[in-house]
Formats: sequence, C-alpha cells, structure tokens
Amino acid sequence: MTNNTQNTGGDAHLPLSGVTVLDLTLARAGPTCVRHLADWGANVIRIEPPSQGEDEIGRRDGFDFQNLHRNKRAMHINLKSDAGRAVFMKMVEKADVIVENMRAEVKHRLGVSYDDVRKVNPRIVYGSISGFGQTGPYGKRAGVDQIVQGMGGLMSVTGLPGQGPVRVGIAIADLTSGNLLALAIMMALFDRTRTGVGRWVHTSLLESTIFMLDFQASRWLMKGEVAKQAGNDHPTGTPTGVFPTSDGHINIAAAGERPWQRFCDAIGHPEWKEKPEWSTRQKRTQDRKAVNDAISEITQHKSSTHWVELFEEAGVPCGPIYTIDQTFADPQVQHLGMAAPASHPVRGDFKIVASPINMHDTARKIRRPTPDAGEHTDEILRSFGYTDAQMQELRASGAIA
Repeated sequence: MTNNTQNTGGDAHLPLSGVTVLDLTLARAGPTCVRHLADWGANVIRIEPPSQGEDEIGRRDGFDFQNLHRNKRAMHINLKSDAGRAVFMKMVEKADVIVENMRAEVKHRLGVSYDDVRKVNPRIVYGSISGFGQTGPYGKRAGVDQIVQGMGGLMSVTGLPGQGPVRVGIAIADLTSGNLLALAIMMALFDRTRTGVGRWVHTSLLESTIFMLDFQASRWLMKGEVAKQAGNDHPTGTPTGVFPTSDGHINIAAAGERPWQRFCDAIGHPEWKEKPEWSTRQKRTQDRKAVNDAISEITQHKSSTHWVELFEEAGVPCGPIYTIDQTFADPQVQHLGMAAPASHPVRGDFKIVASPINMHDTARKIRRPTPDAGEHTDEILRSFGYTDAQMQELRASGAIA
C-alpha cells in the first residue's frame, strides 16, 4: 500500500487507510463505487479535466454532487495531452487502484487502459464500469440507467398489472453496478496480498441489473416463467403487499405458513386458516384478489399504528409506508445515523447520506467535504514529488490547471 502519498486527515485507523485510489469516474455508477472506498479511508484522488462547463460548476454545489464525492481530494489533469498523461502515469506508479466508467474505447484512446497502466505498475487493481460490457455487439454503446432498466427486464416487472413498463424510482442500475464494482475491487486487493499482482475487474449496468432480477431471472431460466407486473403484491407469496388503513397504508408480509397462521389469529379471523382454498401459499396466491380484498375490508377501519403494533406483537412482519422525510424522522433511522453531518468552509453545515456499512470499533463519518474542482492539485502533485517549478511548467503547457 502507498502510505507515502496519503494526506491522512484522520484516516490512519480506517480499514482502507494506505490505499491510494485514482478516480477517473463520471456521472453516478463509478462515483458510487469510489464513495465506498473514500468513506472507509482510502486516499481517493479525483482527477478531472481542466475545463469545467457552466453546468458542471453549478452542479458541484448541489445535493447530488456533494453526496457522491465526499471524503476525496480533487485535481486537474488534461489526459488528452502527452504531458498530462505523463503526470498520470507517474501517479500510477504509486497508486493501488484506478476506477473509471468511460465508454469502453475512450480509455484506450486516452492511453490509460488497464493494458497501458499495468506496464507501469503491475500491482494496480483497475476497476471499470460500462453500460453493456467491455466487449460484444453493444460494447461501444454508452450506458444510461433508465435505458438499462428497460433492457435488463426490470421495468417489465415494476408497476401495477397492465400499467405498462415503469421505471424504478432510483438509479438502481447505476447504484448496483457501483456497489458490485467496489466489492470486486476489494476481492482483487485481497488476492493481491497473496499474488503480488493486480488485475482488471469490471462489471456493467446491464449485468448488474440482470443480477438484481435474482429469483425473477432464475424463475425464467429454470421454470420458463416470464414474470409480469405484480404491483405492490409479492410475485409468488400471498398475502404480501400494501393494505389500506383508516389513515393511510401499511405493508404486511404474511405469506409463509407460520406467519399466515399468526396473522389470521391476530386479525380476528382464525377460520381463514381452515379455508381449503387458502390452505397453502400457492393456493392463496391463486386466489390473491379474494385474500387481499378480505384483509383490506378489515384493515381500512383502523389506523396504521394500530395494525403495526398489533401485528408486531403477534410476530407478523409489517410496517408503515413512509415518504422520504418520514423515513429520516423514524426513530430507528435516527438511531442508525443515516443522515450524516457534513461541514464545508463555504457551504456551511448540512447532512448527506451515511455509509450503510458498520464496522466494530470504527466510526463512520464524513471526514472531508466534497472538494472544489482542482482544489488539491498542487498538494497532490507535491506528494508525488513535483516541484513548484515543474508544476508551473505543466500549467503553462496546459497539462494541469
């Protein structure tokens, strides 16, 4: 690992302290991966081109950029120039990880592909995210989350029956591919401790989305069943879904046999347990509308709090349905600390989303605010051995800004 290039900033005891990451990522998928590494102590150096458009400059202050790029430092390098690429390669010599999510051919055109950098540092772990894979008939296509939600089958199973395709309400293809690439990088770093050699690890939005289909995908692969939209109902288990209350809605999940038995007693209809047409999970799913209608007729007359407390006491999984503000007001969410405090010398104090990972005896916190464009260029280059005179010459050539 490369402690000599790290500006620790209080990171010395975090799991990834001493790991230097060169961050070439854009948009959301790649930064999602790098955020995991930065949150847990890696010395992340975000490398951006010197030219910043008006949209990019304004966007840096927004909630999305601040949430994605915390705990990093930032610098400018013009990778399109020979001198800029030489600076990058000097940094590669001491780095541990490179992460990028360019279109597949761009990194080759810039001369910063895995084949290029491993000649300089064979220990490098090189992580890539693409839209559709690094090769193949779609290998040159740019990937956009919603396009892949459609092509990956996800939109066909989201929404109410007969509604037509529905987008998931978050950028799930971007987020999932970023999460999975972070896992792959960790595996490659672990393997390097035994082999001494790095490797290229990569995933794509398409692969990650299909992976997330999970049982719906294996349902097709093993049984030949093409899943359809099931709305708020579980595709294969009944009753699991959304039910009305006198002041809103709740989720109830009582599809398993033991939860079903407890549910019938708790809701005051033990005779439902004896109905032949509802005697198994499969039969209840076949008669789903009747089951759901019977439950809804009862739940609609009392409050959400009443039913949640009643079913929790009976050991039946259930819960309220929150808006996002209600989620962050929930006492368990507050206990978990998912709204992480951050502070910026100009933007002041605010909160962003905390890491969901917990480690014994290790605090999770925002140690460093999201950097301004090029904020740490000189600081970083000095740590890699550049003098003031050399940096002045690089600026004059346009290699850095």
